[in-house]
Amino acid sequence: MQDQLTALLNSIEDHHVQLVQLWFTDVLGVLKSISITPAEVEHSLVEGMTFDGSAIDGFSRVQESDVLAKPDPKTFQLLPFDDDGLVVGRVICDLYNLDGSPFEGCPRQVLRKALSKAHALGLSFFAAPEIEYFYLDRTTAGSELRFLDEGSYFEQTVSDLATNLRKRSVMAIEGMGIPVEHSQHEDAPGQHEIDLRYGEALWMADAVMTARHLIKEVANHQGVLATFMPKPVPEAQGSGMHTHFSLFEGNDNAFYDGSDTYGLSKLAKSFIAGLLLHAKEITAVTNQWVNSYKRLVVGYEAPVYVSWARNNRSALVRVPMHRRHHPSSCRIEYRAPDPACNPYLAFALVLAAGLDGVSNNYPLPEEASANLWTLTPHELASEGITSLPDSLYEAVGMMEKSELVAETLGEHVFEWFIRNKKEEWLAYKRQVSQFEIDRYLHRL
Repeated sequence: MQDQLTALLNSIEDHHVQLVQLWFTDVLGVLKSISITPAEVEHSLVEGMTFDGSAIDGFSRVQESDVLAKPDPKTFQLLPFDDDGLVVGRVICDLYNLDGSPFEGCPRQVLRKALSKAHALGLSFFAAPEIEYFYLDRTTAGSELRFLDEGSYFEQTVSDLATNLRKRSVMAIEGMGIPVEHSQHEDAPGQHEIDLRYGEALWMADAVMTARHLIKEVANHQGVLATFMPKPVPEAQGSGMHTHFSLFEGNDNAFYDGSDTYGLSKLAKSFIAGLLLHAKEITAVTNQWVNSYKRLVVGYEAPVYVSWARNNRSALVRVPMHRRHHPSSCRIEYRAPDPACNPYLAFALVLAAGLDGVSNNYPLPEEASANLWTLTPHELASEGITSLPDSLYEAVGMMEKSELVAETLGEHVFEWFIRNKKEEWLAYKRQVSQFEIDRYLHRL
């Protein structure tokens, strides 16, 4: 710790940093920060910065309000944008109670706790997300949304603002020490994707929070709105965050078995089985907004049915072909999450669900070979294939009954999250949509 502290202080001095932002995340995955001067950095690392937790959604009640933000020195990076000419750094924090114990409302601590169970088994958990999002003309946001471009899958343009924004975003993300595997135009007009190269899950959750911030910042500098809203436009595909996961035992990929037909180890098969078993319970977290369920419908290449397959993108869990002679690339792809989720909580629950399958040796169901989007309800039922929740209300109801989710998130986050989402659903139910006006006003 002393070496990390010294390295951080030296970096601040060498780069003439004038402000340091302490980043942390609330329960819903909204980025928060406190700015301090370099003179306060050493104190914050040793003692932590006290702030009023009752002012942050999902943190403390008024009677137990103060919490400590302690920077993780390994996460220090210079921000790629100046702030009125200032050199600004950022460091990501863990949150603690005043007695030094981990704060129960801290999403980063939730993921740390989940990872400790994998570490106890000699395993490390890795993730690689594909972050989709839209660029919209800010001047029309809130009325008739207007895309910033009219491109489609992999479209290569000579020069347009949206493509340039994506390029700048990639450079900004790479500049923060986060490797980007590739980027592309997605299917819908104005829709883009940036895929991060795989890394350890806690580091990757930090990277997702950082990438989202940078993508929005780059767009904002050009007067453009970048949004991670899962389904901003009814007739266009929604934005997902398909995430590739793997477990390693030392340097060896614990998901790989060269003698298996699928190249999957027994551990990998049980992990997938556990994830499928608990998929409905964790969907309220991987897809946490009312709007998330406008994406999870048939017809827009989003997962709907609880199933697994190798090269079938209609399945919820996909096993991509790993590179020949590279067993380290063996992985699974979980296709439900959207880019507006809290990555700390989402990764923690995927890991917990998978490890439950491993510890109980759950058998892997039959692979879904058909295009599930084309099957009738009768055909799906005959295959024993069920659906993900089709609304936030249904998802929260399933989450509320889940012992695994309650244990993984902890009582504090579990109860607050459910209460918050029930309030969101009630607020949504009170609204009268334009659809209803158009459909019923003159008919009835």
